[in-house]
Amino acid sequence: MSDTNTTRINKYLSEIGYCSRRAADKLILENRVTINDTVPEMGTKIGPDDEVRVDGKLVSTPEDKHVYIAFNKPVGIVCTTDTKAEKDNIIDYIKYPKRIFPIGRLDKPSEGLILLTSDGDIVNKILRARNNHEKEYLVTVNKPVNAEFLRKMRNGVPILDTITRNCVVEQTDKFKFRIILTQGLNRQIRRMCEYLDYKVIKLKRVRIMNIRLDMPIGKWRYLSPDELAEINQSVSSSAKTHLEEE
Repeated sequence: MSDTNTTRINKYLSEIGYCSRRAADKLILENRVTINDTVPEMGTKIGPDDEVRVDGKLVSTPEDKHVYIAFNKPVGIVCTTDTKAEKDNIIDYIKYPKRIFPIGRLDKPSEGLILLTSDGDIVNKILRARNNHEKEYLVTVNKPVNAEFLRKMRNGVPILDTITRNCVVEQTDKFKFRIILTQGLNRQIRRMCEYLDYKVIKLKRVRIMNIRLDMPIGKWRYLSPDELAEINQSVSSSAKTHLEEE
């Protein structure tokens, strides 16, 4: 078998969305993974004709078609795959028949667009901060937006031991503004507003990269082939590294 068609077992389990590489390593060390009914060593490679099982159950194959979903998350739903620890989780809400997981996060009090997929290979590429992938939000705050607030939000605010990147911020109403971020610090918009003595009343994400929010709240749709092609093109040079999720 040509080595170009093989993949390390931990990488394979991550790419099909079964678990992270670290979790895969643990499964392998615990002898819970088999390849063609044989317990593999760490670093063992598999090919397209190999049968992989975890705890005796056949897992997905690389040839299986991945799914890519855009979801309009309601307020109160938590972006976690831990269905036991969080009853209001995104996985149980959508009830998709195949294992999927969210790309990044959207806070429980926030609503709007979030992407989900079964493709573990694309997740970290999209999440890499230095790729400058845009995320657009509509925000309502507790007091009138003024020119000083807009200027400071655009030029960077000190939060989480760093200064936020310059970003696009436009007022849309007396208490509302639109903001486009290219980084994903934890609760970034809320923290930025709090630093400037504003409180976020409503936060809605309306765009991730080229994907726009266009479905009713609580509903989801598949990404179109054109949308997916544009995403793949924009992340084609990305390495698979981790970013603190938003």
